[in-house]
Parts: sequence; C-alpha cells; structure tokens
Amino acid sequence: MKNSEVTERDLAHIWHPCTQMKDHERLPLVPVRSGRGVWLEDFEGNRFIDGISSWWVNLFGHAHPYITRKLSEQAATLEHVLLAGFTHEPAVRLAERLCRIAPGGLEKLFFADNGSSAIEVALKMSYHAHLNAGERRPLFLSLTNSYHGETIGALSVGDVALYKKTYEPILIRSLQTPVPEDRSVEAAENAAIALEGILKERGGEISALIVEPLVQCAGYMHMYHPRYLSLAKKLCEAYGVHFIADEIAVGFGRTGTMFACEQADVVPDFMCLSKGLTGGYMPLAAVLTTDEIYSRFYCDYLEYRAFLHSHSYTGNPLGCSCANAVLDIFETENVLKSNREKIRWMTELLEPFGKLPNVRDVRQQGLIAAVELKGYRPEERVNLKLFDYCLKRGVFIRPLGHVLYFMPPYIITKEEMATMIETAYDAIRSL
Repeated sequence: MKNSEVTERDLAHIWHPCTQMKDHERLPLVPVRSGRGVWLEDFEGNRFIDGISSWWVNLFGHAHPYITRKLSEQAATLEHVLLAGFTHEPAVRLAERLCRIAPGGLEKLFFADNGSSAIEVALKMSYHAHLNAGERRPLFLSLTNSYHGETIGALSVGDVALYKKTYEPILIRSLQTPVPEDRSVEAAENAAIALEGILKERGGEISALIVEPLVQCAGYMHMYHPRYLSLAKKLCEAYGVHFIADEIAVGFGRTGTMFACEQADVVPDFMCLSKGLTGGYMPLAAVLTTDEIYSRFYCDYLEYRAFLHSHSYTGNPLGCSCANAVLDIFETENVLKSNREKIRWMTELLEPFGKLPNVRDVRQQGLIAAVELKGYRPEERVNLKLFDYCLKRGVFIRPLGHVLYFMPPYIITKEEMATMIETAYDAIRSL
C-alpha cells in the first residue's frame, strides 16, 4: 500500500484535530504504518524520530514490549466493566499507586477519560465542594497564556485568544491573573502580588485557581520559576480558594521530577493527570484530591450533595493495566535518574541555537525544550516550513507557531537526540 492511497481515503472522510484541512491541498498527510521505540514508519518505509512523543503521551516510545504484553493480558481477562457499583483490580491497584507517589495528602482519586475531562471533573468538584460547605463561588481563576483543553469548561479557564473570541458566548465565567513573565524569582513574586490583588477583591467568588505547573505547554512552552507555585498556594489557602494543578502534560517525570509541583514542595487540592499516564496506549485520566474535599460529598443519601459526573469508560481496565505497566517501568528502571542524564544531553545540544540571529530565546525545563524564533509574521507559516524541512530528513516535530519545541520519549538515545536537535538547528538556519 502506498502513502497516497491511505491519504486519499483519509481526506474523503476524516476531519483532523488542530488542523486547517485546506493545508493538506499542498502539505501531504503522513500516513503511519507502524511505530517502534522513538521511530514512526510510513507505508513506503520512510522513518521519522517522534520528537514530540505524539502530543506528549508516548513516554517510553511506541510498541513498548512490556506495556504491550500487559495490555494483551488484560484484554484476554476483562476488557471493560462499569465503575458504578462495580470495581476491578487494575483500577484499585492504580489508584493505590498514584495516591502513594503523589504529593502527600492526595488520598482520593476520580477516574476520567482524557485530559480535558479531568479538568472538567476538577472544576465541577471544586465548585460543588464549596456549595456543599454552604458557599456559592461561581468564578474560576487561571493564568494568562494558559491552556487546559478544549471542552467547554476547559476552554473557559484557558486564555487562548482565538478560542475565547470564537466561543465566548457559551463559556463559563472565569478570570485571569498574570503568569510570571519569565523564569526569574522576581517575575514569580511580581505575579504573586498581582494574584493577591485579585483575591483581595474577588476571592470570595472564586472556587479555584488552576495552573500548569512550571510550563505552559500549549502556551508556546512558556516557563516560570517554581517560587510562583509556592506563593500562589499560600495565597489560595488564605482566601479559601482551591488550588488545581494541571499536570496532564508535565507529570510523570517530564520536568525532571515525577510531578512538577514537587519542585515547589506544593500539595494541590486537585491534581489532574492524563497523557503519559498510560504511555500513549489508551485514553485515561485521573483527578487526585484530598480526604477533606471527599468528605464534603460523603453523607446519607441526599441527591444534590453527590458528585454529578460520569463516563461510560471511567476506569477502563485496559487503560488501567497500561498505566500500571508505566508505573512498573518507573519503579524497575529508575527512569528519573536516567532522565537527568538525558536532560544534560539536551542542554548541551541546545547551546548553538542561542547564536542564531533569528532565535529570540532558548529555554528548557527537564525534557522539555523550546526555541523561540523572531522576525516572522503568522501568515508566513514558519511552523509548516520547519515541519516540512525536518520531516524530509527523518524527524517529526510540530512547532507551535514561531516556537519549535522538543518533548521526546524517555527512551531516546544520545545519537537519536543529536539527530533530532541538529536537524531542527539546520531547519532554522535554512529559513
């Protein structure tokens, strides 16, 4: 089968996410036949390094033999059962393990299906917990430049101008507070002062502050100092506002620690997990919270006090088995220690970018790196030029506008990382 055959069949029916479909009149789709390790392969034998872990999910690469085996074993035993009034061992074991490795005090877990759904759960649970305590707090607070997903609630607490302009009439009410301008302690403290001003004025109306700890991934990989997290958490406590940590993209070792919040010694009231949770195998998400939050819903039957949220595939055994396999790998292979070495490789390989005249900034947090370009207008579509250049040379990246970034699988070798980053360097030089 040829690439063109698959592409033609695809374009007859499939509407792709985050895509202007007209672009595919001149930019061919990439039909993927298989994946193994950090590599993807098309139907004609061309291979590409997956430099972004397929939207940040494939922590241990494609077709990992251990995760594959565990998924297969589970599929032969129990593929699905509803989690209302029923339970199963993979979900129980996963919940125990996630609560054990999470920042202290997060002892209860609610399953969902994907990252946006996890955000919806946290928002609703926060509002409802306040309501059950006798308070109506109809507002949510998030950082400028933030992104938390694309369902209605998740969009509402994001700060993507295009989305807000388009969907504003149907969004829930939210406020934004400034994100720290850069990675300095001073910027973190200035942003905390602005946050305190908002909380002084409207704290009694706000259910929760939601943040992406350390890195606003879809926000052009903007990064800030952990000092902001510690200051923001203290302010939230002072005003009775819940603190939601969206660790969907940055959790599971991506920033250098298991969870980004650990770098500020912060325990959130809610922690949202997805993406790398199953190593890219199955849709699954989890929202961890405290016994205190849980207790506000725990009572003799009163319909309005129960948490009102469900999904048909909540806690799916196949997803849970993959997530347990991912945690097994973290435990047996000392992944965080290995990642620290790869973080150093990345730092060294990024050094030449700072000397390029069309580069504004180079930044890194753990195994996330971003190269921000300057001097390009949006209509120039510099992201597509970089994508096309790299793909033709065996590297798959997907720049965010004028920001080229890397989030490779943790199993990447030094040679593969060098190929990935040096190819991107050549791409920028070619512009």
